[in-house]
Amino acid sequence: MTDQTSSKTDISRRSLLKAGAAAAGLAAGSGAITGFPTIWAQNPITLRQFGTGVSNLNAIAEKCKEDLGITLEMTASDSDAAAQRAVTQPDSYDIADIEYWILKKVFPSGVIQPMDTSRLTYYDKIVPLFKTGKLLPDSVIAQGTAPHTVGFVEGPDSRTFAKGETGWFTMVPTIYNADTLGIRPDLAGREITTWADIMDPAFRGKTSILNIPSIGIMDAAMIMEAMGNITYADKGNMTVQEIDATIDFLIEAKRNGQFRAFWKSFDESVNLMASGEVIIQSMWSPAVAAVRSRGIACKYQPLKEGYRSWGGGLGLAAHLSGAKLDAAYEYINWYTSGWVGGYLNRQGYYSACMETAKDYMSADEWGYWIEGKPAQGDILAPDGTVMETAGAVRDGGSFEERMGKVACWNSVMDEDRYMVRRWNEFIAS
Repeated sequence: MTDQTSSKTDISRRSLLKAGAAAAGLAAGSGAITGFPTIWAQNPITLRQFGTGVSNLNAIAEKCKEDLGITLEMTASDSDAAAQRAVTQPDSYDIADIEYWILKKVFPSGVIQPMDTSRLTYYDKIVPLFKTGKLLPDSVIAQGTAPHTVGFVEGPDSRTFAKGETGWFTMVPTIYNADTLGIRPDLAGREITTWADIMDPAFRGKTSILNIPSIGIMDAAMIMEAMGNITYADKGNMTVQEIDATIDFLIEAKRNGQFRAFWKSFDESVNLMASGEVIIQSMWSPAVAAVRSRGIACKYQPLKEGYRSWGGGLGLAAHLSGAKLDAAYEYINWYTSGWVGGYLNRQGYYSACMETAKDYMSADEWGYWIEGKPAQGDILAPDGTVMETAGAVRDGGSFEERMGKVACWNSVMDEDRYMVRRWNEFIAS
């Protein structure tokens, strides 16, 4: 009797909270209010979130506290450490802020619970890339672990990925980008047009790729194909023979002195480029912006073979229930309601809910970052520093131009363990 009453009360309370969140979301979208009216200020909740430094940002935690009254305890690490923690320490977090290729390693272990899309206020505004794999109806689905292939499960207790859109998300997408090579145009001495350019002998000792095996191997694959050395059936799921050919190539290049370094963190990549130690390297868009903000020429170079892409999202820990689970859903609805999306877009990333993010950006910011238009005035970073001045155009152009030219997504291969072993052999060589 008690269990039944408790269950009914909980269901009733969840329904009320859902309705309240939806109403708040509508009001916020209309511009009638700022922030979400909630019960969390009177009933304090702390959510522990971990993930990579890309999106575990203090400003988001501060704004969440201000708007919701929910305290976010954020822990940032590199991608490999995040994947390991997700599986081995499932009680140490409430929200997993991880990438989709990591999800392929993590979700089948049961540490993240499927997410009921009917509780997501802005589900219908999520860009189709995360539901169908296509940004536009005529887009080609890229190789690798495309987010939509690991985005859905069949039900609340499922651990296997569904083939298409269902009412159950593995996690809600939040952030993504199309990655390419960063260059120092003032030091390169010529135009850079292809991934193969990183292996030009003219740049010997002045290049770098990132040392996260599942991502670095994808950059290597883009380079290998661009050089005409190999054509992969699927760069994101190489055979043993393809892995061997790729790693053997990297080892030879390393022994020939082609690489200056192998970076793991955002700051390392910025320092290598800003110092001039490296002229061309794997890079992330905000890292290029960080170099430029120091007054140093740096470009995120569009290449003819297209981009390597990645995406991340927020997953719910399996142990969440009751008020904490309600708070987690409200946090996710707040996260996708626009402020965070605008914040991420202004760093050069993309929001999964573009429509809501637009309300939190000026027309000039939206034009520069999303539409590929020349800036009309100063383009500011989230911290207020000037990133670009009038007339500047974003490297690679518009959102549709960049995300529409994705060649592959970061991935976990069937032969992942073998690939990592061979990658570590390359780094140690």
